[in-house]
Amino acid sequence: MYRRGLAAAVLVFAGAVVASLPSASAHDDKGPIVIGHRGASAYRPEHTLAAYELAARTGADYIEPDLVPTKDGKLVARHENEIGGTTDVSAKPQFADRKKTKVIDGTPVTGWFTEDFTLAELKTLRAKERIPAIRPRNTLYDGRFEVPTLQEVIDLTKRLSRELHREIGIYPETKHPTYFQSIGLALEPKLVDVLNRNGLNRRSAKVYVQSFEVANLKELNKSLRVPLVQLVNASGAPYDFIVAGDKRTYADLVTPAGLREIRGYADGVGLHKDLIIPRDAAGFLNAPTNVVQDAHKVGLVVHSWTFRNENSFLPADFRSSTDPAAYGRAFEEYDVFFKTGIDGVFADNPDTAVEAKVKR
Repeated sequence: MYRRGLAAAVLVFAGAVVASLPSASAHDDKGPIVIGHRGASAYRPEHTLAAYELAARTGADYIEPDLVPTKDGKLVARHENEIGGTTDVSAKPQFADRKKTKVIDGTPVTGWFTEDFTLAELKTLRAKERIPAIRPRNTLYDGRFEVPTLQEVIDLTKRLSRELHREIGIYPETKHPTYFQSIGLALEPKLVDVLNRNGLNRRSAKVYVQSFEVANLKELNKSLRVPLVQLVNASGAPYDFIVAGDKRTYADLVTPAGLREIRGYADGVGLHKDLIIPRDAAGFLNAPTNVVQDAHKVGLVVHSWTFRNENSFLPADFRSSTDPAAYGRAFEEYDVFFKTGIDGVFADNPDTAVEAKVKR
């Protein structure tokens, strides 16, 4: 069971006091919003209530739960429906026979899948760090936290909003919508129902809903009043396009014509950083593209992903050493991207994003 254990005055990450809680004034300006990517996933195993709470306490405006369903139709927060890499399910002999190989969005995947577990069964599992080689300190928390439901995430944001005297938003993503529709576990009706029951299906609610696919956002646009965000990767195509035989790719979505089409059903785009400032073959940044300005011209907000402090994720311009797990010069990367005019950032280290935002 997740327990509250964060200090009210300072935060302790992996045994070291590293940051004071941001003051309310850090949120007074109209600068880019900070989205806790899977929570504060640089400091706690991702998609746990502990990671979400830490994101809020370190200054995130929104927390991001990726949503997948259970066998009995409950929405839970996991980056993927395959949970072998993010929980201790492989160590549970009672679930050994649940291991399968499935084709998810055209790719064979072997492991354990949320849709084969009831919520009660999932609640017997505990989360673990997904990338222990890069974030070994996070493994300290392996085995401590449950897989949370969307309702538990919403309940957490309500409590933290009262406690922190500022509203903490949610930014859910519907994962693999075409796949889940194909097996009779469509995410969208469940998401709409949860938002309705919590009074969050209104334009003024601090909620964004995002997807890498297009058709489900167009359908959600008919029933949701909250802003919708079209996610756009730096390569490939929306899987629903592939299934439908639509030859367009993500690159087509960020042309001026593509952005105008997106504006017909969504309010923003969530862009891979490389679409905003591409990298060369050696990993160094090139000149920015025009995509932010083009999106703004048609009335779309632009949120970019994913900002992380470790060298392995930073452009070569800002790496501090050859150690992939060491922190590089993340503030310099934020500065370059903020200058493009983006409206928000998905950050594994929300405290770094807030610091970069208020000191720019």
